[in-house]
Amino acid sequence: MKDLYVSWDEYNRLIEKLALKIWESEWRFDAIVCLARGGLRIGDVFSRLFDRPLGVLFTSSYRESAGTKQSSLLIAEHLSSAAPLPGPNWLLVDDLVDSGATLVEVVPALKRRYAQLQEIRSAVLWRKGASVADPDYFIESLPTNPWIHQPFEEYDHMRPSDLKARWG
Repeated sequence: MKDLYVSWDEYNRLIEKLALKIWESEWRFDAIVCLARGGLRIGDVFSRLFDRPLGVLFTSSYRESAGTKQSSLLIAEHLSSAAPLPGPNWLLVDDLVDSGATLVEVVPALKRRYAQLQEIRSAVLWRKGASVADPDYFIESLPTNPWIHQPFEEYDHMRPSDLKARWG
C-alpha cells in the first residue's frame, strides 16, 4: 500500500474528468451538495460548470492522530446555502470514499431532512477498495487503499508566518 501523491494539475484534471463523466451520463440534477472539507473545491467547480446552486454540509470523521485516524462520523445539523436548494434530484460530491461510512450515513440523513428529495447520486474522485459504499460516479478505483496526499494538505501544517517566510 504505497501512498498516492497528487499535484494541483492532476487534482484539477480529475475534477474535470469527473464532471465530464456525470455530464455524459445525461442524469440531470437540481442542486449540488458538497461534503466539507474534502468536497469543497469539487463542489465549487461543479456549481460553476453545471450552473447549479451549491450547498455545503460539514462532516468530520478524521479528527484523531493529526487527521490520519478515522473516528465516529459527525454530520452538521444544517446544510449551508444561500437559499433553499431546489428540486428532487441532488448530486452529492466529496473527494473520496475511504471506508464508505460517510456516504452510508449522509445520504439517508439528507433524505430524512429534505422531504422533496427523490434521488441523490454521489460523485468522488477516488474510490478505495475498502469502501462499503459504491459512489455513482468516480474516476479512480484504488484497490490497495493508499493514503492520498492531496495538494492542499500542505496548508494543514502551515501558518501565515510560513507564508511570510516563503514570500518575504
